[in-house]
Amino acid sequence: MALNIESLAEATSGAIGSLLSTTILYPLDTCKTKYQAELRVHGLAKYRNTLDVLLEAISSRQFFSLYQGLGTKNVQSFVSSFIYFYGYDFFKKLYLKKSGFKSIGTRANLIIAVVAGAFTVIITQPLDTAASRMQTSAFGKSKGFWKTLSEGTWSEAFDGLGISIILTSNPAIQYTAFDQFKQRMLKNKMKSNRGVESSPESLSAFSAFVLGAVSKCFATCITYPLIRCKVMIQSAESEGDAEDEAELKARKTISGSLHAIWKKEGLMGFFKGLQPQILKTVLSSALLLMIKEKIAKTTWVLLLAVRRYLFLTRTRLKSS
Repeated sequence: MALNIESLAEATSGAIGSLLSTTILYPLDTCKTKYQAELRVHGLAKYRNTLDVLLEAISSRQFFSLYQGLGTKNVQSFVSSFIYFYGYDFFKKLYLKKSGFKSIGTRANLIIAVVAGAFTVIITQPLDTAASRMQTSAFGKSKGFWKTLSEGTWSEAFDGLGISIILTSNPAIQYTAFDQFKQRMLKNKMKSNRGVESSPESLSAFSAFVLGAVSKCFATCITYPLIRCKVMIQSAESEGDAEDEAELKARKTISGSLHAIWKKEGLMGFFKGLQPQILKTVLSSALLLMIKEKIAKTTWVLLLAVRRYLFLTRTRLKSS
């Protein structure tokens, strides 16, 4: 039972952290996503950088359109983070229990993180696809979740699933690095209390922020070309796009999107939007992990209180 409570606490605190960080940084996320989704010859590009996207929203009096798709994105972030953190923590503790080791190695940690990430992606892909289409729609013309997905086939709701599964290596690298650094930092701070119901140690907000930023920056730089391909595959069709239907359809595959970037933008096109991507993902991940670390104890205590309450209620019902 202790295992389930701790795993549930990890999942809940991680999901809340993801929800808050996503909401805070959503305008930046929309700007960088629209910039990444644009594929044109450099001289004819509509946006020179993410600031141009922001200026367009302000000049057209569509600033609040930077929040289009926020509801869907929040649901996707909360659900995916909950599933990921629960699966990651549950399987990590299960591995330690079965193996008898006191700590988990980097290789085992990475495998568990990838499995948890792939399982999460398969479940939440339609939400991710809808959110991307809503973000890349013209300002003020975004449609609701169901209408966005119903315009295409059911298989199109899973656009980018293959590349999303490959990209599970990104959070896997990030969380593995974060977890390893965290274990080293807490090694000298662990308390001698071995009580079954003693709350776990946690990092300070600043330490969690720094570790989250460093680990995410490294993972993002390595996987960025695939990140941009994923945005292109899931993006809404632009009204001003001169490409024919065959070209647009070809871009909905990994090989097709890679070829299109190489053909129209060259080598540097694979890294277009890298700076805002790093800024957004680093801040998002750092905020997520910082919030998660600070509310982990509170969440653990609250869940423990709920468990005790349910146990006492069940006992009273049986005795009456």
